[in-house]
Amino acid sequence: MNKKIGHKGFASLLFFLSQEIFLGVGLTRILSISEQNSWISILIAFVIGFIFLNMIMYVMNYKKDLNEYNSFILSNKINYKNMDYNEAKEYVIYLNKKSDAKSTISRKLSSLRTFYKYLVLNNKVESNPFLLVSSPKKEKRIPKFINYNNMEEILNVPNIKTKEGQRERVILEVLYASGVRVSELVNIKLKDIDFSNKNILILGKGSKERLVSFGDYALEYINLYLKEGRKLLLDGVKSDYLIVGKKSEKLTTRRVEQIIDDIIKRTSIKLNITPHMFRHTFATHLLDNGCDLLVVQELLGHASLSSTEIYTHVSNEHLREVYLKCHPRNKR
Repeated sequence: MNKKIGHKGFASLLFFLSQEIFLGVGLTRILSISEQNSWISILIAFVIGFIFLNMIMYVMNYKKDLNEYNSFILSNKINYKNMDYNEAKEYVIYLNKKSDAKSTISRKLSSLRTFYKYLVLNNKVESNPFLLVSSPKKEKRIPKFINYNNMEEILNVPNIKTKEGQRERVILEVLYASGVRVSELVNIKLKDIDFSNKNILILGKGSKERLVSFGDYALEYINLYLKEGRKLLLDGVKSDYLIVGKKSEKLTTRRVEQIIDDIIKRTSIKLNITPHMFRHTFATHLLDNGCDLLVVQELLGHASLSSTEIYTHVSNEHLREVYLKCHPRNKR
């Protein structure tokens, strides 16, 4: 006999979920400091409001997922209390046939694992049939990059006769030449730059150091900027950093992102170009020109080669586009 998930059971499940959420964020510990200072009280109010808002969305998704599961077991005459691994796999097949996104399927399976965890803890069922059901692997988004013509246009936007223009050109040249993140760029100090070997010592994620290289073009504009623009920007103020603001020690990551956004607006390019795309472009252009994947991994500072391999898809797709466009016997 098939059974429907009742309202009382669902209400009990929601209470179970709310307990899990609040235990996870340590709300009790947060409330214990709420009377210390007014600004802390405001912060706590914001955090609690944020938690409640997310909890509502969390619960709504769970209800939606359980309702869909409920419809499935009713239409297939399955008793949810006697659900086994094979029937759980059938539900995954059903979700795949619906063409649900992999992330959506993962969320729905997570909902059901939690649901059956609740049932097991309350002695409603003996085992969790979804515990051994694997979630689909996350789809890797192919990174977007800037083509050669657009990159050339972007690089030529800054007016290098001005101090701001010289700084803009250095920002662009270093990002494109080295593949560093914007957050790494703003932390480059002059002592980190080896001008003879055209290397920069970068402190990356997890405080891991790596050496990145730059070419003659970047060296030319760095030297020009150090000789003129940087001194004018600092106006007598001392700084250890390469990228500086007016009379300030260094620029923030957000300020550099704003500068890049402004440069893009001054081009004829209609595409949505983000600062991080310079890093993607660096890797893609290296691979397009025959660079070894392991070298690109080292230059980007990726701990795993799988993080770098995504760029081979971009490069291969680009090569295919060139082939389809250029080969004389591609089309009849």
